[in-house]
Amino acid sequence: MKKKATRTIRTETWQSYAWQAQSLLLAYPDEQFGQRLALADRVAATLPDPVAEPLLRFTGHAAQSAPADLATAYVATFDHRKRCCLYLTYYAHGDTRKRGLALLSLKQTYAAAGWRLADDELPDHLAVVLEFAATDPPTGQRLLSDHRAGLELLRLALTDDGSPWAHVLDSVSATLPALAGDDREAVLRLAAQGPPEEQVGLDPYASPVFLPDPVVGGLR
Repeated sequence: MKKKATRTIRTETWQSYAWQAQSLLLAYPDEQFGQRLALADRVAATLPDPVAEPLLRFTGHAAQSAPADLATAYVATFDHRKRCCLYLTYYAHGDTRKRGLALLSLKQTYAAAGWRLADDELPDHLAVVLEFAATDPPTGQRLLSDHRAGLELLRLALTDDGSPWAHVLDSVSATLPALAGDDREAVLRLAAQGPPEEQVGLDPYASPVFLPDPVVGGLR
């Protein structure tokens, strides 16, 4: 009996730097954000153009924004707009028992790689997944690809809202393989139907409930 071939994930050195920079820019803009912004700006200059250019558009916007205004915009975008959810497992599983299992699986993946979360971090927050991907690129790319439909739905929602963070999601997408047919269908299905709605089974990893509004517009 033949063994099923295992797909090898190949990554480039620059992807680690890209994912780290994107992670820094998707975290809440606190007092240290100016330092993270400067670092991301320097890293972007070393990346391929499709990845670097959207990052530089965001860093340019953020550098010209008052810190308080940027923090207010972050909260308004990611905490108050239901469809702009940074918790990736929500898109596939909603608030269901399956999401609780997906969160546990992520924590186990991190632990197997010797990577521990801070006590106040959920494992599926996009900034956390990107930070992990920077430390373990093959596993990180697999995780990002597994959540590609949710990533694209978030990117489209931010683009529709005119959010500057859409540029960061454009950069994230540019680090991943082009959408295949099944991926595109999954994005369209999520946009039309939204995630499951069963409100149980999330302890001990409960997070705010976000029910995305339908996304208007087609895929690129």
